Amino acid sequence: MKILVTGGLGFIGSHTVVELQNEGFEVVIIDNLSNSSENVLDGIVAITGKKPIFEKFDLRDKNKVQDFFKRHGDLEGVIHFAASKAVGESVENPLLYYENNLGVLVYMLQELTKLDKGNFIFSSSCTVYGQADTLPITEDAPVKPAESPYGNTKQVGEEIISDTCHVNPQLAAISLRYFNPIGAHPSVEIGELPIGVPQNLVPFITQTGVGLREQLSVFGDDYPTEDGTCIRDYIHVVDLAKAHVVALQRLLAKKNQSNYEVFNLGTGKGSSVLEVIQSFEKVSNEKLNYKIVDRRAGDVIQAYADTKKANNVLGWKAHSTLDDSMKSAWDWEQKIRN
Repeated sequence: MKILVTGGLGFIGSHTVVELQNEGFEVVIIDNLSNSSENVLDGIVAITGKKPIFEKFDLRDKNKVQDFFKRHGDLEGVIHFAASKAVGESVENPLLYYENNLGVLVYMLQELTKLDKGNFIFSSSCTVYGQADTLPITEDAPVKPAESPYGNTKQVGEEIISDTCHVNPQLAAISLRYFNPIGAHPSVEIGELPIGVPQNLVPFITQTGVGLREQLSVFGDDYPTEDGTCIRDYIHVVDLAKAHVVALQRLLAKKNQSNYEVFNLGTGKGSSVLEVIQSFEKVSNEKLNYKIVDRRAGDVIQAYADTKKANNVLGWKAHSTLDDSMKSAWDWEQKIRN
């Protein structure tokens, strides 16, 4: 079965391509390489022994999207990762985010609704919950006003998909709300490749550990948590990638209970910033240079998933520990610096 993976050379996309190919799917990748590298294809081939079809173009070009779907009329499903994802950048350049994250989504759905059947997996985020009223966070938790244009594109994106499914019964879609993906493939052939200054904690830790960054800033130690630092649910990227395959198989087997479903993807366990640093120091045998600085605007105090629905309904569970994830992230960082 042929599956389109948009943004398939990115961090989560590339790991998902590997898992799809391992399950025997034929994969086509579209990526404009704005936040990825064509070299990732070599890593995918090294792991799976198969090269996915790769087309380089920008999905904001509606004509190219239409042409692609004309040429690939035998697609069985789409996993849609292609989007901009830096919170700070979205605040500074909201129109870029609305065009790239919502305009492209509309183009994809327009083409899928022309087919007799369409299966669509959407890369969503726990940012839709904001600071949740109760923890752990279930899929029924209220969606709070977004803290950033990036967060808003995930909320509105889900609404666009839900509204489209409502009037197109032949379309089936699942939104996967990720918590915090980290780590790298155990083969160390693919991993996270942030361009410029990392936006996420773990690559900043590993880059500091390897000497690329002088010091890690920990934003606030006076939050109402056990050690005063923010808490997040860190999930290994391979566990996350496998969830996409399980979700796709659910749609292909028509096991979905409605034509639009939502699942949280996390471990169900929260870890503080200091706990993540301690895990890194343990697996790397390196002392990390970090400093407590003032709080950062817009940071949620704590967020971790209730995973019962993903475990029981989707039939998926995260298996890797925080130490597993940090060890793979550190192995990857050392490899790319060497």
